[in-house]
Amino acid sequence: MRRLLDLEGCHLLMSDTVAETPRSNTDLETPVLARLSTLDRFLPLWIVVAMALGLLLGRLVPGLDDALDAVRVGDVSLPIAIGLLLMMYPVLAKVRYSELDRVTGDRKLLAASLVLNWVLGPALMFALAWLLLPDLPEYRTGLVIVGLARCIAMVLIWNDLSCGDREAAAVLVAINSVFQIVAFAALGWFYLQVLPGWLGLSTTSAEFSVWAIVVSVLVFLGIPLLAGFLTRTIGERTKGRDWYEGRFLPKIGPVALYGLLFTIVMLFALQGDAITSNPWDVARIALPLLAYFALMFGGSFALGMRLRLGYAKTATLAFTAAGNNFELAIAVAIGTFGVTSGQALAGVVGPLIEVPVLVALVYVSLWAARRWFPGDPTVPARIDEGAAR
Repeated sequence: MRRLLDLEGCHLLMSDTVAETPRSNTDLETPVLARLSTLDRFLPLWIVVAMALGLLLGRLVPGLDDALDAVRVGDVSLPIAIGLLLMMYPVLAKVRYSELDRVTGDRKLLAASLVLNWVLGPALMFALAWLLLPDLPEYRTGLVIVGLARCIAMVLIWNDLSCGDREAAAVLVAINSVFQIVAFAALGWFYLQVLPGWLGLSTTSAEFSVWAIVVSVLVFLGIPLLAGFLTRTIGERTKGRDWYEGRFLPKIGPVALYGLLFTIVMLFALQGDAITSNPWDVARIALPLLAYFALMFGGSFALGMRLRLGYAKTATLAFTAAGNNFELAIAVAIGTFGVTSGQALAGVVGPLIEVPVLVALVYVSLWAARRWFPGDPTVPARIDEGAAR
């Protein structure tokens, strides 16, 4: 009986644990989609359904957005906070924390990530916002804020889906979290007041709550990171790595999928009325976001290839650079400009565009792994073990 193995525990599965009989004729030349389980081949469909369900609930159920937003963790709705924690815990429980020194010693990866996330990313969003929304200052400001909020949550899901380097993702997300606390307010001042003034453009005054940013990082990264570390440490000490990775992780793997879909439903239910009430404005905001995701992902992926980081680290670099922390951006926009402001709507449109686009980029990444990384040991591969059994 054939057994399909993976590299470093990457099954090319979102759920990581779908109980499905492997295809006996699968080989390395089989297209990526054909090697996914039935559940995972339709992942984009489930996400679209979750988005549509959330939008319908937000539009059709009176007062639902107020009810969902009644209890908050920091500046984020409690249901969304629960979804984010459920989504991130299984991914962080998979990280081999004893191997993090392999990542922290990779200066090329760390330097590239810092430049992409904190120099090029904000600058690119600033440029796109001004080029494509010159007549819409509120939406433009909202997008600039989005560009400053580097992703520390959903990027772990996209990285895992693309079979990126989990340990590298954990380190890069932790670094982004520190920079988010230290640099967010200063960069906001620079991109909303200083740089526009130098260029002869209109400026925007804004004050950001550093405490709100600290709470966001501690809750949405700190809690699942600590839980994942303790789970792996205790599990391996008591049962061993084989049991932990072979039996325990497959049991908690689906929680990430459920948490992702639940988060999407809650997020779009909370903001459904704002999105559906302004279709033309949503379309205008979507244009710079689409350009941003394409340019950041493509440029970061090309840089990783140029630096010869290998497929896994290249995928991790690309997704950490392309993703944004829309929960933080929305919270900052609402706290600074108000819940009905154009800046807040720009943040709300973010996940409407990011989720399907980054899911599509996962498939692009897996396709590129086969075409552009021949012989790379980090390329996800199904290896037949015991073919004659």
